[in-house]
Amino acid sequence: MRKVIILSMIMLLACTVMFGAAEEESAAETVKLTWSSAGVPADAHTIAMMVFEEEVEKLSGGQIQVDIYHSGQLFTQEGEKTALRRGVLDIAYLDGAWLANDVPYLSMLTAVYTFTGYDHMTRVLNGEIGKEIFEDVAQKTGIRPLSAFYLGTRQLNLRDVGKVVRTPQDMKGVKFRVPNSPSWIALGKALGGNPTPLNFNEVYLGLKTGAIDGQDNPLPTDKNAKFYEVTDYIILTDHVVGQVWPTINEEKWQSLTDQQQAWVLEALETARLACDKQNLDAEAELVEFFRGEGLTVIEDPDKEAFAEYARWSYQNESPDISAPWDWDLYDKIQAEIK
Repeated sequence: MRKVIILSMIMLLACTVMFGAAEEESAAETVKLTWSSAGVPADAHTIAMMVFEEEVEKLSGGQIQVDIYHSGQLFTQEGEKTALRRGVLDIAYLDGAWLANDVPYLSMLTAVYTFTGYDHMTRVLNGEIGKEIFEDVAQKTGIRPLSAFYLGTRQLNLRDVGKVVRTPQDMKGVKFRVPNSPSWIALGKALGGNPTPLNFNEVYLGLKTGAIDGQDNPLPTDKNAKFYEVTDYIILTDHVVGQVWPTINEEKWQSLTDQQQAWVLEALETARLACDKQNLDAEAELVEFFRGEGLTVIEDPDKEAFAEYARWSYQNESPDISAPWDWDLYDKIQAEIK
């Protein structure tokens, strides 16, 4: 009888140990990803975070869990990069401008006509060239961009300057509003205009009085700031293509299995398509809105001429800005124009 009791106790202990080990193994297999953004709930790239959460949890069968914090609830936009590098945050949106202090050539990805529009941008950054850039960022910074989501494109918005603007030569003498910083002044020159620094809250009055002839912004900003009330033209130059890069802590990324990484990338692609579509649809609707408000929309500016002039301008008129750029990479990006 005593032997039976002892044997039963041993079996019970073994089962307890096995159950505990299985429980530990199960817990170890569950991955938690924390994603922070300063974006507000209605932003397309904030909605994309929710799409990612749902999709990756579905693909992984709940093995990957995502905690979403938007509107700066967890970190400020300025603090996100530091948090990522320290590993106290897993994912955040960054871009070339935010990372240029660490990888200087990335500043060219936010310059005039590095990209000639949405299709060019996404073909480059979500293709082989993007993989090379993102790998370089990971090696140099300890954080890894995983994709490029579309934010919107800056377009020219002008008063009647006595001519229809379709080339950079047409911009000669045009008083073109820019923020008062070297990179923005370089942008104004790269478009062929006469850069005129002015605070954003003075732009409406400046356009109304003729102190400036034009400005550039994504179309939603033009609508929200009511610039259409004091201008005559929207020129669809697509001269700066805004992007944000979902970026993960490199140590966290390497801790994932190949299968988990594949789930993350697949879910991000679903989220990217949702984000891009929302922004593209909104822009298309705004073009019709501006037409309805009486503006002339120029859909066929000579982008090739603008791009050629922009390169010359950055190299010759703004060499301090373009000094850290990788011109071989720039040429590879330009070769992707179709």
